[in-house]
Amino acid sequence: MGKTLAEKIFDAHVVDKPAEDTWVLRLDRVFCHEITTPIAINDLVTRGMDRVFDVSKIKVVIDHVSPAKDSKTAEQGKTLRDWARRHNIRDFFDIGRNGVCHAIFPEKGFVRPGFTLIMGDSHTCTHGAFGAFAAGVGTTDLEVGILKGVCVFRRPDTIRVNLNGAPGKGVYPKDIILAVIAKLGVAGATDKVMEFRGPAAGAMSMEGRMTICNMAVEAGATSGICMPDSITVEYLWPFIREEYASGEKALEDFSRWNSDDDAPYAAVVDIDCTALEPLATVNYKPDEVETIASLRGTRVDQVYIGSCTNGRIEDLREAAAVLKGRKIAPTVRAIVSPATPSVYAQALREGLIGIFMEAGFCVTNPTCGACLGMSNGVLAEGEVCASTTNRNFFGRMGKGGMVHLMSPVSAAATAVAGSIAGPGDLGNR
Repeated sequence: MGKTLAEKIFDAHVVDKPAEDTWVLRLDRVFCHEITTPIAINDLVTRGMDRVFDVSKIKVVIDHVSPAKDSKTAEQGKTLRDWARRHNIRDFFDIGRNGVCHAIFPEKGFVRPGFTLIMGDSHTCTHGAFGAFAAGVGTTDLEVGILKGVCVFRRPDTIRVNLNGAPGKGVYPKDIILAVIAKLGVAGATDKVMEFRGPAAGAMSMEGRMTICNMAVEAGATSGICMPDSITVEYLWPFIREEYASGEKALEDFSRWNSDDDAPYAAVVDIDCTALEPLATVNYKPDEVETIASLRGTRVDQVYIGSCTNGRIEDLREAAAVLKGRKIAPTVRAIVSPATPSVYAQALREGLIGIFMEAGFCVTNPTCGACLGMSNGVLAEGEVCASTTNRNFFGRMGKGGMVHLMSPVSAAATAVAGSIAGPGDLGNR
């Protein structure tokens, strides 16, 4: 019987099996940020084990509250900064060079097909877009990963998600993953890998694939995964050109990780992307989804474009195309946060930042702050935000606030309309 991509990665990385379904895997990368890692660092120091397994495989960033907003967040940054310097961790991205972790690490070429990686962040599943097994973990697992370069997992079953057809006008990867989550439910993929296949997945850019893998955890999945292909090779080529004689050779190597045709799946889910409309969440769960058309006119106080889900250059281009020559409604405030300095610089060169500013957007530095209600866009009680982020839990962006998750295009149209809308609703506005 064949094997799935996840099973192949497990087989290639296992270093021990102390119990029947307990796999100790060798790690290719350990990613760290300033919210969860300082707890692990301080515990290791207290235990007299202030060591790292391999400085070249640990990547570090300050991204959630950037720059620090108060003494507590400054202390978190200092702990991470001092630790990185103490151990000569060269890939440390401090204020000014930093970005949203799940955007800057792929941008730097740190993720490859067949890799195993962990981070103390639930959206680590983003990196499965490259054909890697990437999982968010708790403090204890993060500590062990930092110290020993291993992590313990149960071998997960895989749900195959076939993204069939071609999405129509106004439908983007964010709409597709919202449709998937709505079908599976918030616990439908618990302790499983979601493997995205089909023509719609194959046609997506790496940015789009990162969007769908990013939100796999919202259906309970341990990781989201896409098959590596020529699009993967093209994205990674600047970082791998010294390793392969050609892109074809790289693709041949990466393809060994692809799931076999006769691989077993726990379930198969089919999504007809051709039939999808632009979508948004309602209420306080990411599987509660309605069409933008059915929500048209719903009050919004704030619009936010950014995050590890939709803050990349492709997202900004799509939103700016809607905003060009238009102004946001006087009843809303709008914020855009490019996910990395490189994205920001590219958006400047292309004139996108100017379009956002002319429309009335506040443009901020790269940060995760607004997404989890810590800085740069926190909601007041009773306020409503149309957001390109990944969670709409009660209080996620501020105590008592409501969040409607949607694509950058829908968010941009909503900013102009002053209430939930799609680009087709703007007319001559």
